[in-house]
Amino acid sequence: MREAINRAWRIVATGFCFSVFGLGGIVLGIVVCPVAMLFVRGAARQKQLCQTIIHHSFRCFVGLMNFVGVISYEVHGRERLQRRGLLILANHPSLIDVVFLISFVRHADCIVKEALARNPFTRGPIRAAGFITNGDGAGLLKDCVRSLQDGNNLIIFPEGTRTPLHGKVKLQRGAAHVAVKGRIDITPVHIHSSLPMLTKGTPWWRVPVRKPHFTIEVRPDIAVEEFCDSAASDSLAARHVTEHLSVQLFKGPACAST
Repeated sequence: MREAINRAWRIVATGFCFSVFGLGGIVLGIVVCPVAMLFVRGAARQKQLCQTIIHHSFRCFVGLMNFVGVISYEVHGRERLQRRGLLILANHPSLIDVVFLISFVRHADCIVKEALARNPFTRGPIRAAGFITNGDGAGLLKDCVRSLQDGNNLIIFPEGTRTPLHGKVKLQRGAAHVAVKGRIDITPVHIHSSLPMLTKGTPWWRVPVRKPHFTIEVRPDIAVEEFCDSAASDSLAARHVTEHLSVQLFKGPACAST
């Protein structure tokens, strides 16, 4: 009986959190970011300001999910994210992975779907923060490298979509091409959920039988220059980086305090 009541509460709380996120996106896009930008001159500074606002908003949202009992979480190696110009590559088991990462990372940039840039709940913050959309295939690589060179911390999910519950995981090479093109080391992040939640194809109201616990592990950097020196071309180097990342990114969490 207690488990049934707890699960019913988490369904209500999850719906509440989704509502807060949607309304928050509208308020940020229509009111908060436009008003904040009035006090800052220059496109670059306005973009950084909006990234900071989104960072703190997502921190509050993660705290809300934890407070109402939708999730619990722990972070290992968080200090590795307190740098600039990071290429952060993570696995993608849940819909809220990007919320977690942006809440931990200041000056965050990320690649978002073109559809989200048109969604009324998300387009305002996405445009204000200058997030990269995947609509421009030809210029996507250059945009990513430029963002890193500008000092942003770029978050990419190499899978391209959420991790399927069944079947083999296959990484796309786009993220590795960014690393090789910019000669930028990779900061891998492994996200593990004790129970599947908000996975691909699962509606939000289908919550796990118990509250899921997320473990986010920021692992040591992967030096990309080594792959570039040993490969005959950037394409081959990107292939080797992807193969290495496929192993390193999906190893189970060490669960050791760092």
